[in-house]
Amino acid sequence: MILYPAIDLKDGRCVRLEQGDMEKATVFSADPPAQAEAFARQGFEWLHVVDLDGAFAGKPMNAEAVEEILASVKIPVQLGGGIRDVETVERWLEKDVARIIIGTAAVRDPALVREAARRHPGRVAVGIDARDGIVAVEGWAKKSEIKALELGLRFEDAGVAAIIYTDIARDGILQGLNIEATLALAGALEIPVIASGGLASLADVERLLQPDCARLNGAITGRALYDGRLDPAEALELIRKAKAHA
Repeated sequence: MILYPAIDLKDGRCVRLEQGDMEKATVFSADPPAQAEAFARQGFEWLHVVDLDGAFAGKPMNAEAVEEILASVKIPVQLGGGIRDVETVERWLEKDVARIIIGTAAVRDPALVREAARRHPGRVAVGIDARDGIVAVEGWAKKSEIKALELGLRFEDAGVAAIIYTDIARDGILQGLNIEATLALAGALEIPVIASGGLASLADVERLLQPDCARLNGAITGRALYDGRLDPAEALELIRKAKAHA
């Protein structure tokens, strides 16, 4: 089980939103690379980075901050937000992003996901952001007509490395992960699933380490880390102990 600390970028700063609302952004750091270095020092194995402005604009908008993060840490980075064409995929992978996340384009241009995954095995993930089980797009600003499971099944044979499933209603409000919906999705797919949206405390990490969650690749944590509700040392030690006894 991998715990992915989140760095969400808006106007070059680290922020957290509430339920994807750009008007409800709390700035937690004006120095993204320093925040990335802090997470690396704490012992995290991966970083989850999202270009929020890019998700709305449909193209990278915080490229400078992302590049500074990539230069500041040696741990792998997965990146989403504004990745809508082959050129952007190639550009980020050439800059040593370990894994790119395709969200809106997975709904509107599934061929892009297939082509990117074919060209770059193990380096392409699909972001499925859902509200009441229906996928949202363009930085969660618009609702699609497709269900989360339907979208996941679309890529079962595409060679996708992971699906990042976010329950928008839980995101940023510290109400706990939607384990039931996440497990339902993971149980219906062969693709590894990463849980996202609402991780609030050590109790959530403990829940993720229960046997029924073994099928999950991990979970993303954001606000709980930034506001001190989740102690990184305690969380990572819990995961280490669970691995040792596995």
